[in-house]
This record gives sequence, C-alpha cells and structure tokens, in this order.
Amino acid sequence: MVRIRLKRMGRTHRPFYRISVMDAQMKRDGKTIEDIGHYDPMVPDKSQRVTIDMERLDYWIGVGAQPTEKVAVLIKKVKKNDWGATNAPPEAQAPKQPEPPAPAPEDAPAEETAEASAETAEETAATE
Repeated sequence: MVRIRLKRMGRTHRPFYRISVMDAQMKRDGKTIEDIGHYDPMVPDKSQRVTIDMERLDYWIGVGAQPTEKVAVLIKKVKKNDWGATNAPPEAQAPKQPEPPAPAPEDAPAEETAEASAETAEETAATE
C-alpha cells in the first residue's frame, strides 16, 4: 500500500517535514517514491507553513495512495484555505491606582478636639 505521509527532516528542536509518497512498510525517514510538498511548523504565519503540489497530490490519491491522519488535516486546510482563527492578545491595561486609605476612626475625634481647643482659646482670649 502506498501512503502519503510526513518525513522528518531538520535538526533537534527545529522540525521540518517533507510530504512524501512512500510505501507503507518503509521507515518514517526511509526511501520515498516522490516528495510532493513540505510542512514547516516553526513558521509564524500559519498560511505559509504548508506547501503542496496539488496536481501530484490528486494524481497519487487517484491511483490509490492513502494520506495519513496528519497529512489529511494539512490537505484539508490547504484546500479550504482555513488556518484557524488566532485570537489577538488582550490589550494592555494600566495598573490600578491604590485607593487612598479611608480615614481611621481615630483621626475623626482628633479633628474635633482640635476645633474644640481652638474655640476654647478664642473664648479665653475674648474674656481677657
């Protein structure tokens, strides 16, 4: 059976795949019949990650080649040109300002006593 599948290339932690037509019994990175495209998952723009020769793909599917699950998903995305919606990051917001501390109950009597002492000082000055 002939399969259309990914053949890993690239280096460690930097994968790159060729979309290859090969015998199902071959190793993952074994001998290919034909390379019909490539897939680079590290490209930031999702629409530029996959390149497939659609004419050769249609030919191989027409003669009975079966795509693997991952390759079938990639083919579907290329045909529909649907790469999924990427959500924009939330807008940055200014940090919240700390609220001014509420007057403590001890502060209120202190103000009243200050006013009261001022009144008594005026009364004392007036009587003298």
